[in-house]
Amino acid sequence: MNTLLQTTLIGFFVGIIGTGLGGTMSFVLDHPTKKFLSGIIGISSGLMVAIVTFELIPEAFMLGGIWGTAIGVGLGTIIAASLDSLVTNTYFKAGGQSYIKTSLLLGIGIAMHNFPEGLAIGSGFMAHQRLGVGLAIVIALHNMPEGIAMVTPLRAGGYSKMKAFFLTLLAGAPMGLGAYFGGLIGAIAYEFIGLCLAFAGGTMLYITFGELIPRSKTLHDSRATTVFSVIGFIVGMVVSKTF
Repeated sequence: MNTLLQTTLIGFFVGIIGTGLGGTMSFVLDHPTKKFLSGIIGISSGLMVAIVTFELIPEAFMLGGIWGTAIGVGLGTIIAASLDSLVTNTYFKAGGQSYIKTSLLLGIGIAMHNFPEGLAIGSGFMAHQRLGVGLAIVIALHNMPEGIAMVTPLRAGGYSKMKAFFLTLLAGAPMGLGAYFGGLIGAIAYEFIGLCLAFAGGTMLYITFGELIPRSKTLHDSRATTVFSVIGFIVGMVVSKTF
Protein backbone atom coordinates (compact mmCIF):
# COMPACT_ATOMS: atom_id res chain seq x y z
CA MET A 1 0.00 0.00 0.00
CA ASN A 2 1.16 3.53 -0.80
CA THR A 3 2.84 5.08 2.27
CA LEU A 4 0.86 8.33 2.05
CA LEU A 5 -2.43 6.43 1.74
CA GLN A 6 -1.48 4.20 4.67
CA THR A 7 -0.63 7.24 6.81
CA THR A 8 -3.94 8.92 5.91
CA LEU A 9 -5.96 5.80 6.77
CA ILE A 10 -4.15 5.48 10.11
CA GLY A 11 -4.99 9.13 10.85
CA PHE A 12 -8.69 8.54 10.12
CA PHE A 13 -8.66 5.34 12.19
CA VAL A 14 -6.97 6.99 15.19
CA GLY A 15 -9.27 10.02 15.11
CA ILE A 16 -12.46 7.98 14.81
CA ILE A 17 -11.45 5.34 17.37
CA GLY A 18 -10.23 7.93 19.90
CA THR A 19 -13.38 10.06 20.07
CA GLY A 20 -15.53 7.02 19.26
CA LEU A 21 -14.41 5.17 22.39
CA GLY A 22 -15.51 8.17 24.44
CA GLY A 23 -18.69 8.30 22.38
CA THR A 24 -19.67 4.81 23.54
CA MET A 25 -20.91 6.62 26.66
CA SER A 26 -24.01 7.33 24.56
CA PHE A 27 -25.08 3.72 25.13
CA VAL A 28 -24.78 4.16 28.91
CA LEU A 29 -26.65 7.48 29.14
CA ASP A 30 -30.25 6.27 29.05
CA HIS A 31 -32.67 8.85 30.57
CA PRO A 32 -29.99 10.34 32.86
CA THR A 33 -31.01 12.57 35.78
CA LYS A 34 -29.99 16.24 35.87
CA LYS A 35 -27.69 15.55 38.80
CA PHE A 36 -25.94 12.75 36.89
CA LEU A 37 -25.59 14.88 33.75
CA SER A 38 -24.20 17.75 35.82
CA GLY A 39 -21.53 15.45 37.25
CA ILE A 40 -20.55 14.00 33.85
CA ILE A 41 -20.39 17.43 32.20
CA GLY A 42 -18.41 18.72 35.19
CA ILE A 43 -15.89 15.89 34.82
CA SER A 44 -15.75 16.50 31.07
CA SER A 45 -15.01 20.20 31.59
CA GLY A 46 -12.13 19.34 33.93
CA LEU A 47 -10.77 16.86 31.39
CA MET A 48 -10.88 19.48 28.64
CA VAL A 49 -9.02 22.07 30.72
CA ALA A 50 -6.37 19.46 31.56
CA ILE A 51 -5.93 18.53 27.88
CA VAL A 52 -5.36 22.19 26.99
CA THR A 53 -3.15 22.90 30.02
CA PHE A 54 -0.88 19.85 29.92
CA GLU A 55 -0.89 18.91 26.23
CA LEU A 56 -1.90 21.56 23.72
CA ILE A 57 -0.37 24.70 25.26
CA PRO A 58 3.01 23.15 26.27
CA GLU A 59 3.35 21.57 22.81
CA ALA A 60 2.39 24.86 21.17
CA PHE A 61 5.01 26.70 23.29
CA MET A 62 7.68 24.24 22.23
CA LEU A 63 6.84 24.38 18.53
CA GLY A 64 5.60 27.94 18.00
CA GLY A 65 7.06 29.99 20.85
CA ILE A 66 5.28 32.32 23.26
CA TRP A 67 3.95 34.80 20.70
CA GLY A 68 2.78 32.16 18.24
CA THR A 69 0.95 30.42 21.08
CA ALA A 70 -0.61 33.65 22.36
CA ILE A 71 -1.80 34.59 18.87
CA GLY A 72 -3.17 31.08 18.27
CA VAL A 73 -5.11 31.01 21.56
CA GLY A 74 -6.47 34.50 20.88
CA LEU A 75 -7.59 33.61 17.36
CA GLY A 76 -9.15 30.36 18.58
CA THR A 77 -11.13 32.24 21.22
CA ILE A 78 -12.34 34.85 18.73
CA ILE A 79 -13.44 32.21 16.21
CA ALA A 80 -15.19 30.16 18.92
CA ALA A 81 -17.03 33.27 20.17
CA SER A 82 -18.08 34.10 16.59
CA LEU A 83 -19.33 30.54 16.04
CA ASP A 84 -21.16 30.71 19.37
CA SER A 85 -22.97 33.85 18.23
CA LEU A 86 -23.75 32.37 14.80
CA VAL A 87 -25.06 29.07 16.18
CA THR A 88 -27.13 30.86 18.85
CA ASN A 89 -28.74 33.24 16.34
CA THR A 90 -29.56 30.50 13.81
CA TYR A 91 -30.19 27.43 15.97
CA PHE A 92 -32.26 29.03 18.72
CA LYS A 93 -34.42 30.85 16.18
CA ALA A 94 -35.25 27.38 14.87
CA GLY A 95 -36.18 26.25 18.40
CA GLY A 96 -33.10 24.14 19.08
CA GLN A 97 -32.02 22.70 22.42
CA SER A 98 -29.23 24.49 24.30
CA TYR A 99 -27.54 21.12 24.90
CA ILE A 100 -27.25 20.60 21.16
CA LYS A 101 -25.60 24.01 20.76
CA THR A 102 -23.05 23.05 23.40
CA SER A 103 -22.24 19.77 21.63
CA LEU A 104 -22.08 21.42 18.22
CA LEU A 105 -19.56 23.99 19.42
CA LEU A 106 -17.59 21.31 21.23
CA GLY A 107 -17.57 19.09 18.14
CA ILE A 108 -16.14 21.96 16.07
CA GLY A 109 -13.46 22.53 18.71
CA ILE A 110 -12.54 18.83 18.77
CA ALA A 111 -12.38 18.71 14.97
CA MET A 112 -10.05 21.74 14.97
CA HIS A 113 -7.93 20.03 17.61
CA ASN A 114 -7.76 16.77 15.63
CA PHE A 115 -6.44 18.37 12.43
CA PRO A 116 -3.04 19.48 13.87
CA GLU A 117 -2.76 16.16 15.71
CA GLY A 118 -3.17 14.49 12.32
CA LEU A 119 -0.37 16.71 11.00
CA ALA A 120 1.84 15.40 13.80
CA ILE A 121 0.99 11.76 12.98
CA GLY A 122 1.59 12.24 9.26
CA SER A 123 4.92 14.04 9.65
CA GLY A 124 5.91 11.52 12.34
CA PHE A 125 5.39 8.60 9.97
CA MET A 126 7.40 10.35 7.29
CA ALA A 127 10.27 10.82 9.75
CA HIS A 128 10.18 7.31 11.25
CA GLN A 129 7.46 4.65 11.31
CA ARG A 130 8.02 3.90 15.00
CA LEU A 131 7.54 7.58 15.87
CA GLY A 132 4.30 7.70 13.88
CA VAL A 133 2.91 4.58 15.58
CA GLY A 134 3.80 5.91 19.03
CA LEU A 135 2.10 9.24 18.34
CA ALA A 136 -0.99 7.48 16.98
CA ILE A 137 -1.45 5.34 20.11
CA VAL A 138 -0.97 8.26 22.51
CA ILE A 139 -3.33 10.55 20.58
CA ALA A 140 -6.05 7.87 20.40
CA LEU A 141 -5.94 7.46 24.20
CA HIS A 142 -6.00 11.21 24.76
CA ASN A 143 -9.04 11.71 22.51
CA MET A 144 -11.32 9.46 24.58
CA PRO A 145 -12.26 12.19 27.12
CA GLU A 146 -13.22 14.51 24.27
CA GLY A 147 -15.73 11.96 22.99
CA ILE A 148 -17.27 11.75 26.46
CA ALA A 149 -17.47 15.55 26.71
CA MET A 150 -19.23 15.77 23.35
CA VAL A 151 -21.69 12.89 23.65
CA THR A 152 -23.11 13.83 27.08
CA PRO A 153 -24.88 17.07 26.02
CA LEU A 154 -26.09 15.36 22.83
CA ARG A 155 -27.88 12.66 24.81
CA ALA A 156 -29.24 15.29 27.21
CA GLY A 157 -30.58 17.19 24.18
CA GLY A 158 -32.58 14.18 23.01
CA TYR A 159 -30.31 12.69 20.34
CA SER A 160 -30.57 8.92 19.92
CA LYS A 161 -27.71 6.71 21.10
CA MET A 162 -26.57 5.85 17.57
CA LYS A 163 -26.82 9.42 16.27
CA ALA A 164 -24.84 10.79 19.23
CA PHE A 165 -22.22 8.06 18.77
CA PHE A 166 -21.97 8.73 15.01
CA LEU A 167 -21.37 12.45 15.58
CA THR A 168 -18.45 11.71 17.92
CA LEU A 169 -16.95 9.53 15.17
CA LEU A 170 -17.42 12.38 12.70
CA ALA A 171 -15.57 14.82 14.98
CA GLY A 172 -12.50 12.56 14.81
CA ALA A 173 -12.40 12.39 11.00
CA PRO A 174 -10.37 15.61 10.41
CA MET A 175 -7.36 13.83 11.89
CA GLY A 176 -7.15 11.78 8.69
CA LEU A 177 -7.05 14.97 6.63
CA GLY A 178 -4.30 16.31 8.87
CA ALA A 179 -2.35 13.06 8.54
CA TYR A 180 -2.58 13.32 4.75
CA PHE A 181 -1.15 16.84 4.65
CA GLY A 182 1.45 15.98 7.29
CA GLY A 183 2.59 13.01 5.23
CA LEU A 184 2.46 14.99 1.98
CA ILE A 185 4.66 17.78 3.27
CA GLY A 186 6.82 15.45 5.36
CA ALA A 187 8.71 17.89 7.57
CA ILE A 188 5.97 20.48 8.00
CA ALA A 189 6.93 23.76 9.66
CA TYR A 190 6.85 23.32 13.43
CA GLU A 191 5.61 26.89 13.87
CA PHE A 192 2.50 26.09 11.83
CA ILE A 193 1.69 23.00 13.92
CA GLY A 194 2.24 25.03 17.09
CA LEU A 195 -0.13 27.74 15.86
CA CYS A 196 -2.79 25.12 15.02
CA LEU A 197 -2.49 23.51 18.46
CA ALA A 198 -2.75 26.88 20.21
CA PHE A 199 -5.75 27.79 18.03
CA ALA A 200 -7.48 24.55 19.03
CA GLY A 201 -6.59 25.25 22.68
CA GLY A 202 -8.22 28.69 22.58
CA THR A 203 -11.34 27.22 20.99
CA MET A 204 -11.63 24.47 23.58
CA LEU A 205 -11.05 26.87 26.50
CA TYR A 206 -13.84 29.15 25.29
CA ILE A 207 -16.23 26.21 24.93
CA THR A 208 -15.31 24.80 28.34
CA PHE A 209 -15.62 28.07 30.28
CA GLY A 210 -18.48 29.46 28.21
CA GLU A 211 -20.59 26.32 27.71
CA LEU A 212 -19.65 23.20 29.69
CA ILE A 213 -19.08 24.68 33.17
CA PRO A 214 -22.15 26.99 33.09
CA ARG A 215 -24.23 24.07 31.75
CA SER A 216 -23.21 21.79 34.62
CA LYS A 217 -24.06 24.55 37.13
CA THR A 218 -27.46 25.13 35.51
CA LEU A 219 -28.33 21.44 35.77
CA HIS A 220 -27.35 21.08 39.42
CA ASP A 221 -25.83 24.06 41.22
CA SER A 222 -23.94 22.60 44.17
CA ARG A 223 -20.39 22.21 45.47
CA ALA A 224 -20.41 18.68 44.05
CA THR A 225 -20.45 20.10 40.51
CA THR A 226 -17.22 22.01 41.17
CA VAL A 227 -15.67 18.96 42.84
CA PHE A 228 -16.48 16.84 39.76
CA SER A 229 -14.77 19.44 37.55
CA VAL A 230 -11.64 19.22 39.71
CA ILE A 231 -11.78 15.41 39.60
CA GLY A 232 -11.94 15.59 35.79
CA PHE A 233 -8.95 17.93 35.78
CA ILE A 234 -6.93 15.54 37.97
CA VAL A 235 -7.81 12.54 35.78
CA GLY A 236 -6.86 14.50 32.65
CA MET A 237 -3.57 15.55 34.24
CA VAL A 238 -2.70 11.95 35.14
CA VAL A 239 -3.60 10.66 31.66
CA SER A 240 -1.60 13.45 29.98
CA LYS A 241 1.53 12.72 31.99
CA THR A 242 1.24 8.92 32.05
CA PHE A 243 0.88 8.13 28.34
